[in-house]
Amino acid sequence: MTALVVHENPEVATIFKRYQAPIKEKLLALRALIIETAQEIDAVTSLEETLKWGEPSYISPIGSTIRINCKSKQPNLYAMYFQCTSKLIPTFKIRFNHELNFEGNRAIVFDIKDELPVTILKYCIKAGLTYHKVKHLPHLGI
Repeated sequence: MTALVVHENPEVATIFKRYQAPIKEKLLALRALIIETAQEIDAVTSLEETLKWGEPSYISPIGSTIRINCKSKQPNLYAMYFQCTSKLIPTFKIRFNHELNFEGNRAIVFDIKDELPVTILKYCIKAGLTYHKVKHLPHLGI
């Protein structure tokens, strides 16, 4: 297994500093889960942390961008965003409709009072980080 190289971005760290607790803690937990999941995928050898639309974003060479942010009009909500034209959210809805909350075909939405469904989210993150290798598989291989 090759060690994962995470290309951290100081601009992302600046964005995280701007968030207020407890949203900041929740978003940092999502960030950690994305990195942890990437480390568990043999095919992912690097992960780029960047800003897309001013939001912390993560992408692997074989994946689709995963963004995280709070919902500005609903301060108790935050989300993990996926490319809306991909099969990712539609597949997650088929597989995890009763366990996750969705916003259209673009996001999984969380409430700050709820615990993260870590096991399920790892499947979603893995599909996002390997999307170009799994998009042809039934249910993205989940």
